[in-house]
Amino acid sequence: MDTIASLFSFITWPVSWVIVQFHKLYGAIFGPDTGWAWGLSIVSLVVLIRICLIPLFVKQIKSTRNMQLLQPKMKAIQERYKSDKQRQSEEMMKLYKETGTNPLSSCLPIIAQSPFFFALYHVLSAIASNKKIGVIDQSLLDSARQAHIFGAPLAAKFMDSADKVDALGASLTDVRVVTAVMIVMMSASQFFTQRQLMTKNVDLTVKTPYMQQQKMLMYIFPLIFAVMGINFPVGVLVYWLTTNVWTMGQQMYVINQNPTPGSKAQEQYLGRVLKSVTAHGEVRGRTRRNTVKRIVAKGPDRNDIERKFVVGLAKLGLAPQEDGTVAKSDTAVAEAEGGAPQRRQQPKRQTKAQRQTGAVHQGGAKEDDAGEPASKTSLKKSTAQDDKSKPAGKTASGSSRQAKSGQRKGPQRPKHPSKK
Repeated sequence: MDTIASLFSFITWPVSWVIVQFHKLYGAIFGPDTGWAWGLSIVSLVVLIRICLIPLFVKQIKSTRNMQLLQPKMKAIQERYKSDKQRQSEEMMKLYKETGTNPLSSCLPIIAQSPFFFALYHVLSAIASNKKIGVIDQSLLDSARQAHIFGAPLAAKFMDSADKVDALGASLTDVRVVTAVMIVMMSASQFFTQRQLMTKNVDLTVKTPYMQQQKMLMYIFPLIFAVMGINFPVGVLVYWLTTNVWTMGQQMYVINQNPTPGSKAQEQYLGRVLKSVTAHGEVRGRTRRNTVKRIVAKGPDRNDIERKFVVGLAKLGLAPQEDGTVAKSDTAVAEAEGGAPQRRQQPKRQTKAQRQTGAVHQGGAKEDDAGEPASKTSLKKSTAQDDKSKPAGKTASGSSRQAKSGQRKGPQRPKHPSKK
């Protein structure tokens, strides 16, 4: 660890200068030789660094979300070019370029913090060795060696020997108890931060290997910090515990205010927005209006949680608008279902027997203008026409010689006399 820390010795001067400036402030309140003055100086250093890293944290969130959304496409590329690794890599890079995603962006905050972390480790190691470093002169060095946090010196480690701890004016039991508690708290905060991300801010509809990797990291990272923590000075443990707590709080704020679409956090967030709209009749807050605006812009591409939110507004007689507000609308229910027009109901297909029966009923139900059935009217008309077409002198008996049903039409052949 000392060898790695020495590589960042170029940044020890600005780190030590920042700590000394904060020490002057807190020393005037709590006393220059107290652990509160030096401990709060380290905490303030962390806060200052994390404020400067907020833009990188925003990039980390965007990159993580983009990676989650790209997992199905990445899996398809891997299946398609399974036997061609070079083409697979080319397609992956093309996908990253098209979507503006950088896989390394999720590691930017940790990478950016590393120089300050190792520089602080280098400063505290120098204090433990009674060596001047950066802007810390002999008087400040003596003050820092006298500072204790709950009985443990800033420069003491869990693995230090009893003689070294005695030289710092403390007991080995106090040092090990304090460092053990801080290591547990540091690992627990790391685990809770990762678990919060996996259980609340992940799209549950996407099941990819990336999810399994994140679950593994949820357990691996706390173990790594627990093993490394026994070699960290108390001051470095204060630094890392503070940055973990900051990350946890920062992530909690982002999850509550800007959750990942399709996640459990989004369902809870939209539930709060709907409850607020029910109470006040409007969308309050710019962040919430921007959320409603994004939901409206998605249109039919909304996920189930967003559709449920729009349906909830529709039940209140409200419809989301493009500017993020809500307005009363009679067609809110139709818009809640995606704005698609209602389909015309198709008639039920009938069997052949039903169609024939219906045709008979329709034919029998038709009547002429006089109110009589149409069949009788047609019979009367045909009879009248036959009477007009018959020559005079012909009797009705001639009609009896008309062909009956089943007989052949036309002139009939006379029967043989023997058959009469």
